[in-house]
Amino acid sequence: ACCVVIQVLGVALFLRGFFPAPIRSSSRTEHQAEPPAPEPSAGDRSNWTKLPPPLFRKVVIMLIDGLRDDFVFGSKGVKFMPYTTYLVEKGASHSFVAEAKLPTVTMPRIKALMTGSLPGFIDVVRNLNSPALVEDNVITQAKAAGKRIIFYGDETWVKLFPKHFVEYDGTTSFFVSDYTEVDDNVTRHLDKVLKRGDWDVLILHYLGLDHIGHVSGPNSPLIGHKLREMDSVLMKIHTSLLSEERETLVPNLLVLCGDHGMSEAGGHGASSMEELNTALILISSAFERKPGDIRRPKHVQQTDLAATLAIGLGLPIPGNSVGSLLFPTVEGRPVREQLRFLHLNAVQLSKLLQENVPSYTKEPGFEQFKMSERLHGNWIRLYLEENNSEVLFNLGAKVRRQYLEALRTLSLSLSRQVAQYDIYSMLVGTVMVLEVLVLLLLSIPQALSNKAELEVPLWSPVFSLLFYLVFLVLSALHVIVCTSAESSCYFCGLSWLTAGGVMALISALLCAVVSALAKVFADGKHLRKNPAHPKARWSELDVLILLGTLGHVLSLGASSFVEEEHQTWYFLVNTLCLALCHELYKNCFLRDDGEPQPCSHVEQGLVSSEPALWDRNIHCNVSEPHRVSKSPTSLDTLRGYEKWMVLASPWVILTCCRLLRSLNQTGVQWAHRPDLGHWLTSSDHKAELSVLAALSLLVIFVLVQRRCSLTSKVAMALGLLGVYCYRAAIGNVLFPWQRDSKDISKGVIEARFVHVFVLGILFTGTKDLLKSQVIAADFTIKTVGLWEIYSGLVLLAALLFRPHNLPVLVLSLLIQTLMTKFIWKPLRHDAAEITIMHYWFGQAFFYFQGNSNNIATVDVSAGFVGLDTYMEVPAAFLTAFATFAGPVLWASHLVSFLSSETRSGSALSH
Repeated sequence: ACCVVIQVLGVALFLRGFFPAPIRSSSRTEHQAEPPAPEPSAGDRSNWTKLPPPLFRKVVIMLIDGLRDDFVFGSKGVKFMPYTTYLVEKGASHSFVAEAKLPTVTMPRIKALMTGSLPGFIDVVRNLNSPALVEDNVITQAKAAGKRIIFYGDETWVKLFPKHFVEYDGTTSFFVSDYTEVDDNVTRHLDKVLKRGDWDVLILHYLGLDHIGHVSGPNSPLIGHKLREMDSVLMKIHTSLLSEERETLVPNLLVLCGDHGMSEAGGHGASSMEELNTALILISSAFERKPGDIRRPKHVQQTDLAATLAIGLGLPIPGNSVGSLLFPTVEGRPVREQLRFLHLNAVQLSKLLQENVPSYTKEPGFEQFKMSERLHGNWIRLYLEENNSEVLFNLGAKVRRQYLEALRTLSLSLSRQVAQYDIYSMLVGTVMVLEVLVLLLLSIPQALSNKAELEVPLWSPVFSLLFYLVFLVLSALHVIVCTSAESSCYFCGLSWLTAGGVMALISALLCAVVSALAKVFADGKHLRKNPAHPKARWSELDVLILLGTLGHVLSLGASSFVEEEHQTWYFLVNTLCLALCHELYKNCFLRDDGEPQPCSHVEQGLVSSEPALWDRNIHCNVSEPHRVSKSPTSLDTLRGYEKWMVLASPWVILTCCRLLRSLNQTGVQWAHRPDLGHWLTSSDHKAELSVLAALSLLVIFVLVQRRCSLTSKVAMALGLLGVYCYRAAIGNVLFPWQRDSKDISKGVIEARFVHVFVLGILFTGTKDLLKSQVIAADFTIKTVGLWEIYSGLVLLAALLFRPHNLPVLVLSLLIQTLMTKFIWKPLRHDAAEITIMHYWFGQAFFYFQGNSNNIATVDVSAGFVGLDTYMEVPAAFLTAFATFAGPVLWASHLVSFLSSETRSGSALSH
């Protein structure tokens, strides 16, 4: 328990250094804002000391969740958003491709849009239940300035900005199966609100496009319908704003933007270009455009919108913003106003730099800002002298260029601070974890001995001279690091008492490791002098399993291996199949002395191979007295085709693994490449997908029903039929008599039909397990109960898997069947080897499903199969099970297999 606690503390300290605290400004609180910076001094004359007036009377923010840049600026935009395309190409607008930063999920992106700051990865967790935002932001500034704000859409805004909206209507963002009502609930308010004049800011957050992506992907026909709907909404808003401007003669601003993009699989959260690049269009009659003026979308940062909205509404720029003003929005204003806006933005960024970077004076952006400010002061002096010469114009252009370059450099410097790691805290946490790990590894021989003891001497090392020397050295290093650090450090910020306790703990663990090492060397020297028995032999398979598992753990120390972890598991599984093939062939065709033996058993059964296998086990038992003998299996009863299946099984498993690799591309580097999954899910191949899904469900029934009770067999058959009906109801597959998609529904009734059979099978299995506890001698009931629980999980996985992934489930069951009947039993592997093999294959099937260590590959739509409203606990459970179905099914199969082998009295029973 102490080791676990120390490991947790070490990991927590490492993560605190790995995810550093975000950049924050301490000069502005929520309730008190400091006055704006005046114009650069130009002698004794008074300069501009107030905020500039607002540029726009009203602002409408239309945020479309998951609006990828090519949905607007690509072929889809031309086809499905004609009005938006007209505004981009010929209208009074400025178009941008806004690059979001990680993590690309909704709540952190809303924070970035409104605060201009860079949220951290902890916001991925907060995205599930967003707390109120206390950070300085545009919404809070607008409310403080008396602006009336109305909001309709994703309820995340209501949680982030409670009591900020004079009127709001929130919708649940996690119920991804709904892509119609969730947007209708926003649009139904528009006609009434647009006719009213009692508001200053209107925010609309549409979720339907993102939900379609989660359910069907970016290439779904539903994407086009939704884009056309959004285009009509935009036209309605823009037309209303234009008609209002004719009466007030004051320009309004319409902002069309996305919070994040959408991957080729339909998810988001990671760093692919499709997820990072979003569309951003600013539409206003104030943006003059000459005929023939072609404006291509410029690449900007998503955080730039906060500063731009603040300037447009006449508000202070949020104190934590790292974004810069989108200059095209003010280039039509007089030069003095342009320079005033740029100066306010540069002052805000320079103050943020001073508060977060100790050596800010050495930053090139700060030097550029100071030079821009001096040039700006010279320009102000010329301007106040009413000098309208060409010198004034050229100097103004130079100051503008200097400011823009300073803003770009300052923003880049601040963004880099987020990526800086707290190396010292990470190092201390790593040392704590490694010391405990080494101590546990050195204690393994004692823990696995007959006495099963774990003795770690601590008192003697603590009172040793080495402990005090190490403690003094570590304390001195701590003082040196914390007094000379140029950046903030979490561990240095702890009290001296807490830091001293950590140093004492590290010193004690180090002395305990040294003591354990000395004991290991002493025991080894004693064994070499007095050998009790010959050295135990390790088989090639044991060495492979040990080296493969350790190699995988070590590979996680490199980010590239984490991103492409599936390649490691594919390699290990394939190597395992070849090692099993080698072991099978060696035992079938070679005697223990390495000489070939007759192959007459190929025709007469495996009777002749049985003695060879049994002799090998006898030899192992003689050389390894600590291992119990393995009882012989029924190899000699296998018929001819079964013998050939034993020899062919590793090659069949290798073939299955190769087919599964082609089904779903995953990882980072090759995820964009086409695969069988993309081919099957395209609308042109729905018939082929339907046939494949039907055959897969049939094979699943054949492989699972063999050990189920009659009741469970009937429930399994009806449940698998319900799975196909569900997929047909939502339009993924076709019935033979269904040729169009007019009858597409949400499939709630069909999915609940399957859920009933899943619960029934699980209940039957649980009942058998409880009965086996009462009748202790009846192992049959327990085995059947475990298998029925396993079959219930298989049925649930078949329901949650997308149709093109059903072959993954089929081949998983097939590999389990082959390994059980033709590999594990004939070769009489022990429980440890079988457990590790289950673990390897479970991890491999996690990636065969198309998953990765990328959050964007999580299939959120699986959490809402059978739900018509958002329910947090069922949705979270279904999403987690669908994601980790591979490891879960292999783990449950392991429990069932070990239980059945224990009942049969095989070697595993020992």
